[in-house]
Amino acid sequence: MKPLGATGASTSPRLAFQRQPRLSVWQALAVRALIVFGMIGIALGGHWLDRGGLRDNVDGEVSFVDVVYFTAVTVTTVGYGDIVPITDRARMFDTFVVTPIRIFVWLIFLGTAYTFVLQHQWEQFKTRMTRRTLKGHTIICGYGAGGERAAAELLRIGHSSEMIIVIDPSQERIDEATELGLIGLLGDARTNTVLKAARISTAAALLVATSKDDATALVVLSARQLNARIKISATVRALENESLLYQAGADVVINPVSLGGHLLARSSAHHHAVDYLRDLAASDGRVVLRERTALTEELGTPLRSIATGVGLRVLRSGKAIGFWENAAEALMQNDIIIEVVNVNGTSPK
Repeated sequence: MKPLGATGASTSPRLAFQRQPRLSVWQALAVRALIVFGMIGIALGGHWLDRGGLRDNVDGEVSFVDVVYFTAVTVTTVGYGDIVPITDRARMFDTFVVTPIRIFVWLIFLGTAYTFVLQHQWEQFKTRMTRRTLKGHTIICGYGAGGERAAAELLRIGHSSEMIIVIDPSQERIDEATELGLIGLLGDARTNTVLKAARISTAAALLVATSKDDATALVVLSARQLNARIKISATVRALENESLLYQAGADVVINPVSLGGHLLARSSAHHHAVDYLRDLAASDGRVVLRERTALTEELGTPLRSIATGVGLRVLRSGKAIGFWENAAEALMQNDIIIEVVNVNGTSPK
């Protein structure tokens, strides 16, 4: 058996998505600093070229140091009166160039303070308060290609962004998740502390999409110990590790490489059938797969006679029963029905 995590680069390709370039916190701060220095440079250049329009009330001479000083105090304040403009041109330059620069510089300073201090603190406070009251939410561990797609699909099918928590050790990925309105939690999902911070005890579902099978197994094992009722779905890269994830407590294990290979192979002879499977899996297709509990009025009737959709399978006491089997001729209480419905929720019959 191949050990957990030893999947090999050649057998686990990762789908890459085109992403708009995004500035990091320090890059954004550097851009703002360059803008400020650029505007100060414009004011400094104008004052130096027209230094004859300035008067130094201290020693009567306007040196380069005096121009730098005068530009700094004029841009940040209204000056102290030791150096003043004495010509109309110098006064007009201060009025129509330096004054707007002063306003923009202060706006940048205030905006930077809000973005990097007040907003950050407020977002952290709001996130902590939201997490404390969360119940029935979904937790996504790992915001790589798979986790990002899972979050997008949840949002597309109607899940509230405030009911989705993303756990990832990368600050950049957490920032990407919070930009979509999701709740980001920076940390290692393999630790109980982080899972508890994500309110694992009150969560309805856990989606594990880490980049390594061994990390996925530890997350699943920890989550199952903290919440015995939560629905856990996990991705795996090595086929031989699927059974280990089930033993760790996963309800559903998905192997993207294996599944993609099966669909690719079947598409060579049954491309229409594969296209229909893709239609079923995507929330924006014409039909969708749905599971529900058998209704009271359906008890005792055949699976094929349900009116809400096309019945494919019944789950009874953990056993899967196909629509063609005799046991599907009479629905029973607590049966879970797997059916195909139109995208608007009606029967495709």
